[in-house]
Amino acid sequence: MGKMDGKVAIVTGASRGIGEAIAKLFASEGARVVCAARTVKEGDHKLLKGSLMTTVSEIEASGGTALMVPTDLSREENCIQLIARAREAFGPVDVLINNAAVSYFIPIKDMTTKQWDISWSVGPRAVFILCREVLPDMIKRGSGAIVNISSSGAIGPGRGPYGKEIPAHPGSKYGAQKAAIERFSQGLAEEVYQHGISVTALSPSQLVVTPGTLYFRMATSPDDPRAEPPEMMAKAALLLATEPLDKVTGRVTYSQAILKEFGWIKKARGTGVDHPGSGYSRQ
Repeated sequence: MGKMDGKVAIVTGASRGIGEAIAKLFASEGARVVCAARTVKEGDHKLLKGSLMTTVSEIEASGGTALMVPTDLSREENCIQLIARAREAFGPVDVLINNAAVSYFIPIKDMTTKQWDISWSVGPRAVFILCREVLPDMIKRGSGAIVNISSSGAIGPGRGPYGKEIPAHPGSKYGAQKAAIERFSQGLAEEVYQHGISVTALSPSQLVVTPGTLYFRMATSPDDPRAEPPEMMAKAALLLATEPLDKVTGRVTYSQAILKEFGWIKKARGTGVDHPGSGYSRQ
């Protein structure tokens, strides 16, 4: 038996990277997975490999069940339609993984308002809308799990003085989005605790090698020694989506740290292990 037999799970940003890994693992554990992203087929994205068709076809080839929903989550009506499509295909939603993101690693002085607004509309805004839309299903059944994907970028640089060189990948906007998602996650966890619904935020303990991190040159290669595979995040998301409510809800945590704590791996390193995470992770 799989850990998610009979469950309906939505995974956003499922065309590549962490979202793809989560969708595949959940399907292998018995979930019927709704895969959402903008990239439908290989080549649709001009810069990055990966697509919904690839993710879903690989799930189905392995005997799993998945539904492809192409969507732009920056639009509220698309968020609402995604939840409706999931219900129509598979029934009430049990698990929501908010993984999708639009990232611009640009200094604030060079960033346009349009870039800021697009990114935030997929970041905290779509996370809020999707959570709101799945809650009726979960409240009615008295159970459910929401995992919001965050980042160590939420930790921030601390106070000055600073070096005079601009960081290679300026993260003021991205870090602020992830910090907002962490605070939102803990607040929502408190609101829905009485209904038996867990809400958590999960970040990688180490850099994850994905098409995106390779493109932005955050990772040097698929074998970057500073990195962990996307499957580590997928495993941690599975843990947070399946462990009992009182053991996980309200956690802001890191992949290897939570996996080691629960005995799913023996060795761990990185954020949350070798050095502390964000302030929300320590509350």
